[in-house]
Amino acid sequence: MSQRVTALSIIDAIVQDLRRRIYEGDIAQGTALTEAEIAGAYDVARPTAKAAIERLVADALLERGAHKTARVKTLGADSVRDIYLARAYLESEVVRRLAATATVPPEAVRANAEITARISQPATTIIDPDMDFHTALVDAMDNIRTSTMYRSLLGEVRLCMTRVQSLELLDSAKIASEHASILERIASGDAEGAALALDEHLAQARELLAAEIEQASDLNS
Repeated sequence: MSQRVTALSIIDAIVQDLRRRIYEGDIAQGTALTEAEIAGAYDVARPTAKAAIERLVADALLERGAHKTARVKTLGADSVRDIYLARAYLESEVVRRLAATATVPPEAVRANAEITARISQPATTIIDPDMDFHTALVDAMDNIRTSTMYRSLLGEVRLCMTRVQSLELLDSAKIASEHASILERIASGDAEGAALALDEHLAQARELLAAEIEQASDLNS
């Protein structure tokens, strides 16, 4: 029995593929993506290509001014710091509240176990479980609006994490160890200790990536 492929499923497939290519660096930062190019590349109508672009703009993976072509977002050092600080504001409060009731999210434990299992593999293989770990902390609050706010950052967060791991700026074993420390402090009810461990964990990645971007900018100037 044949099934009709809907326009929505086509858009989802295009968005998923473009998102993957952006994360993997196949489509470089600053690259222009036009409706005509996407329509031609995926053999779809212009309205479908436009919808895919709009989705990626909403995900903060593309940026577009008024009446301008969408481009893959370029992350400068200031943007990286801003993204990580936004995460820290939200996640720090989350771990404080989880620690207040000693609530350790099982999904976060499983995600960190997956990171540990991949320590000997390429650094980029821990990106998915790392994202799962932090998202599990936020989702454990069981607050729809908090989770929605956090997910509005995930496109940019993933760009940062992909860059960090592609450059091998952080050791996978160290990431797993720091995650474990956060969970241990939540379990012990140490709210401020959990928040401090989380802040230090994010700050390390933030400053390493920002410094790398600044150094590359200096070399190219």
